[in-house]
Amino acid sequence: MLFAVPEAMVEQASRFYAAGREPVRPRVAATVLLLRPTTDPGPTTDPGSTGEPGGTGFEVYLIRRVAAVAFGGVYAFPGGGVDPSDAAGELDWAGPDPEHWAARLGCPPDQARAVVCAAAREVFEESGVLLAGPDETTVVDAVDGPEWEVDRQALLARTLSFAELLRRRRLTLRSDLLAAWSRWITPDFEPRRFDAHFFVARLPVGQATRDVSGEADQTLWVRPRLALNRAESGDWQLLPPTRVTLGEVAGCADPGAVFAAAAGRDPAVPVTPQLHVDPDGTVSFAVVKP
Repeated sequence: MLFAVPEAMVEQASRFYAAGREPVRPRVAATVLLLRPTTDPGPTTDPGSTGEPGGTGFEVYLIRRVAAVAFGGVYAFPGGGVDPSDAAGELDWAGPDPEHWAARLGCPPDQARAVVCAAAREVFEESGVLLAGPDETTVVDAVDGPEWEVDRQALLARTLSFAELLRRRRLTLRSDLLAAWSRWITPDFEPRRFDAHFFVARLPVGQATRDVSGEADQTLWVRPRLALNRAESGDWQLLPPTRVTLGEVAGCADPGAVFAAAAGRDPAVPVTPQLHVDPDGTVSFAVVKP
């Protein structure tokens, strides 16, 4: 598959290769496709929705990064780098254990535990959704009150770890609410690179997303196919990992089907977009899926 490359990236790649630089070591990261079902066959009127028809099935949550941050101006899923605090501290854990996640993600158990914690933490930080509950079978209700916002801000400031938050509120991390989908590594010429594990997760009943991320200037729920149409028309900018992932889940009927598809995937094999130059000089991203 070939995708257009922003001119700024082409220039950046040219400078990188001309200078013979060494690639930056990618930072381990976690990204989450938050899903919610929809039965509305026509235009949707929910706040934050695109307000356009796109068929029944489900929607995914997207944020548009502000221009000042890495990959600014593009639509993406909530996510970010694994923080050292994600690997520290004891916490109650429900669902597949770190050894299971290690086998799925292709990394040691301690790193797998940190990646799963980072996925849950990033979703809370960037969408206000918490994948945790009082026990292994329940999920906490709405987490949009003032006291929750204090904790979310403390997480962002790194004065509170995710494990500390869960312990203090006597909550259990629900790792079973996540399913591993894929793994993407940023191209070698980028100054900020990530080795990102992509997960899928359902929006918990009783919770709602909030526009809380200081790194986003727009948040919305959108059907995968409609997001792809926006990208193909040039209205939206999507980087290859987001675009390919949306195309993959778009073939599923509902969130349950997405989780069923995830079980049959190998999310440990990394995908790295490569630059492809046509005979006429056109530069594209080439993506070869494993």
